[in-house]
Amino acid sequence: MPRHYVPTAVSSPRLLASAIGVAITATSASQMAHAADPAPASENVVSLDATSIEGVQDETSYKTDTATSKKYTAPLRETPKSVTVIPQQVIRDTGATSLVDALRTTPGITFGAGEGGNPAGDRPIIRGFNAESDVFVDGMRDVASQSREIFNVESVEVSKGPGSAFTGAGSTGGSLNLVSKTARLGDAYNGGFTWGSDQTKRTTLDLNKQLTDTSAFRLNLMKHEANVAGRDDVDVSRWGVAPSFAFGLGTDTRVTVGYYHLNTDDMPDYGIPLTRSADRSKYNVDKPAHVDRDNFYGLNGRDYRKTTNDSGTIRIEHDLNDNLTLSNSFRMSRSTLDYIVTNPDDSKGNVANGQVYRSTKNRNSTTKGWVNQTDLSARFNTGFIEHSLVTGLEFTYADTHNRGYVVTSDAGTGTTCNPALLASGDCTSLYDPSPDDNWSGSITDSPAFTDTDTKTSAAYVFDTLTLNDQWSVNLGLRYDDYQTKSSGYSTGGRASPAGSFSRENNAHLWNYQLGVVYKPAANGSIYAAWSTSSNPTGETSGNGGLELALNNADLEPERNRNYELGTKWDFFDENLSLTAALFRTDKTNARVTDPDNATYQVLDGEQRVQGLELTYSGNLTRKWKVYGGYTYMESEIVKTTTAANKGNHMPSTPRNNFTFWSTYDVVPQLTVGAGATFVDSRFGDEANSVEVPSYWRYDAMATYRLTKNVDLQLNLQNLTDKRYFDQVFQTHYAHVAPGRTALMSANFHF
Repeated sequence: MPRHYVPTAVSSPRLLASAIGVAITATSASQMAHAADPAPASENVVSLDATSIEGVQDETSYKTDTATSKKYTAPLRETPKSVTVIPQQVIRDTGATSLVDALRTTPGITFGAGEGGNPAGDRPIIRGFNAESDVFVDGMRDVASQSREIFNVESVEVSKGPGSAFTGAGSTGGSLNLVSKTARLGDAYNGGFTWGSDQTKRTTLDLNKQLTDTSAFRLNLMKHEANVAGRDDVDVSRWGVAPSFAFGLGTDTRVTVGYYHLNTDDMPDYGIPLTRSADRSKYNVDKPAHVDRDNFYGLNGRDYRKTTNDSGTIRIEHDLNDNLTLSNSFRMSRSTLDYIVTNPDDSKGNVANGQVYRSTKNRNSTTKGWVNQTDLSARFNTGFIEHSLVTGLEFTYADTHNRGYVVTSDAGTGTTCNPALLASGDCTSLYDPSPDDNWSGSITDSPAFTDTDTKTSAAYVFDTLTLNDQWSVNLGLRYDDYQTKSSGYSTGGRASPAGSFSRENNAHLWNYQLGVVYKPAANGSIYAAWSTSSNPTGETSGNGGLELALNNADLEPERNRNYELGTKWDFFDENLSLTAALFRTDKTNARVTDPDNATYQVLDGEQRVQGLELTYSGNLTRKWKVYGGYTYMESEIVKTTTAANKGNHMPSTPRNNFTFWSTYDVVPQLTVGAGATFVDSRFGDEANSVEVPSYWRYDAMATYRLTKNVDLQLNLQNLTDKRYFDQVFQTHYAHVAPGRTALMSANFHF
């Protein structure tokens, strides 16, 4: 295999066997702790694709009434915050095969491009702010840069607006919580095979077996291989396994354990280089080069991206009485990220001459860590006030070791394309690139490396105070002791002691959530809410970022606050949920370049995103489901030390974002569906000198039920084969979204 290869944990049979052994002692999701009584006979068994594990909510519904996190101490309709749940049925109907696919159904979320200190992986941007380090699994932070799968995901909970009271550091624009599929009572056997265009082959298996009256086992498996539609030489390959056990279901003491493993081996793709404008002003911006969409500028013999993700979790929950529950969750995880990727042109001016320089970005990092979270949930009255209270402690540790590669060309160190660089494979044609070029050079481990340790200790309390049938108050308070330390060696490595460095940042974070809810009718609410969040220096270090640096290590945290006025209503016998919210998020002390010393940063910036969000989910009729929404965002760089950027729009923040998905049961055997997505134009940098255009994307599906146990499903994604860009970087490139993709699935359910 021509790719440069570095062994990982999964490469070792002994370590893999040990990891599988951890399945006996690892976890599952917190919602399993409240499992229902044993299921009736097999013909009435609950489907494995349930949206809610605790209640009796229709598992095929697009509407979700409660979040799984205990920190939301009221039903979603009475929670004074924008919370959107992407249920399993929407994930299944849209044919989503990754977290990015699933998030496209929700407005207000775009995606950022990774490069250099921000490695390739999921980089959701929620309401204008980066949320790459704000991804949680079953309520616990999921560290390390990853491209997440959804084969073991029951639903995705999207919380919008600053929420450090809920999550700790970060969560400026919001956060994501992935709810895992876990063992439960009742027998159910689901699976399927998907064939598709571009050599797509995907196999999934979801088996749940009740072992005794109070215990169960569940196993999820996945294997996925595909080329990327509309992109030459770009492919993805991954497999995953996720077993879980549950004991004591339906009793006062419940234990869930589980293990998760994902392995990927992809050809990374940064997309198409930008055409650099002469003056790079906001009226003459850089845009993606006018070349064929399928042009791939990487090198098959050099580029690769391999990742592994392993985690084990155990959760214990005990009902002290009917109104008091104590729980503890513990997770250990280990992730690796190893890649060499071509960054097309690297802003060296070659594109203007019809050529592209193949700059490389690379990383070989390992992130290890653990999370321990203890919660006490209580319901009680003080006089006429009813309380639904959760208080808890959280301790986390993450250690990231990052060492890059030294990529040396035989043609020398120049970056302006010439015959020698073309012959060595370091340059290629802009209009007719050749990924099979025989690159001549060497790849060695870099002597430089960085170790980053992050430790947090936190305490929090949440309470919903119900004053009467119409009024309630939601309160939340959290304190975090946040410590980050980075150490290592610069270019010379250990052979050059003078190049060693050590930097540390300690922060004390106080954040709150306050909301007042008024219910003018039983099926609706109106609320006003205030919340805060904090971004300490080094916040993204656990995700493989290198934010803790000489220029910012001594800075205090950035502070953010959010104001929101909204309303939530259920109609059609509470089968359809409609929400509306006006919001404003201010970052009051953003990190910006020091005007007196450009080497350092100061807390002298201000950023603002304000707008309107509308969402809808549920049934218009018994046969007609709808899901989606609209977000308007007006973003502004209010204050910065770069005078020309003042008043500009924030990067990757479109003014308008609309999503729509709907299905209709034509006859009992046949369901058809269609969807549309609109994303407005977005800038790639604060100077607003890089821009990608707006786009509409359309999707369609049809499901035919051959029997009650077997169905066929056809999904057509990007129906019109629209060429659009879903990520843009501030200087180099725009990432090309997949073209038209057809997926035919055969599924069984027993």
